[in-house]
Amino acid sequence: MSDIEFKVNGSTLNGYLAAPAPNNANGNGVVVLQEWWGLVPHIKDVADRFAAQGYVALAPDLFRGKSTTSPDEAGRLFMALEIDQAETDLRGAIAALREHGGVTGKVGVVGYCMGGQLALFAATTSASEVGAAVDYYGVHPNVKPDFSKLQCPVLGLFGEHDDFVNPEVVGKLVADIEAAGGSIEHHIYGDAGHAFFNDARPDAYHAPSAADAWKRTLDFFNQHLQ
Repeated sequence: MSDIEFKVNGSTLNGYLAAPAPNNANGNGVVVLQEWWGLVPHIKDVADRFAAQGYVALAPDLFRGKSTTSPDEAGRLFMALEIDQAETDLRGAIAALREHGGVTGKVGVVGYCMGGQLALFAATTSASEVGAAVDYYGVHPNVKPDFSKLQCPVLGLFGEHDDFVNPEVVGKLVADIEAAGGSIEHHIYGDAGHAFFNDARPDAYHAPSAADAWKRTLDFFNQHLQ
């Protein structure tokens, strides 16, 4: 597990790379995409969890060294995200995983909050490289994936009491993907709200929903990244 630097369209970007033990590697790679807090310890821990399951996991630092625990500052960083640069960064992260010696074939993308929406974005802008995408309660008003370009299956995981991505928003997402010819499996947790997977936030974390979502995520990647 280490901080790394990788190439992005003629420049470089930092990230966190978690690799499995050689005797536990499954040959698959996953890009792990941050919430609006930045590349914080929780996201690195999620990458470590994937590595423990046999995946090479890369979490790119999309805010370029900036992170925060302040909701106000997180909101500013969130809205300041440059979408064109984010697309380039996502392509670079996918390429870096593909170039890793332990990764063969297409990669998975998974993201949380802002990162969930970016996972969908990556699956449409790098469609030939992504074999499966998992969206945990994804939201960003300026990130608008073109689902007509989607080639991989999507898993969506949401909380019923999410003020950002409520069941009505989820329904529209499902309808939009299916209307464009895409495939999405989704689950709404009745006792959970936004960020229910983030065990670094006791105010949001919902352990039973998080455990079930993690199992669904692993099963989904195991099925589609072969």
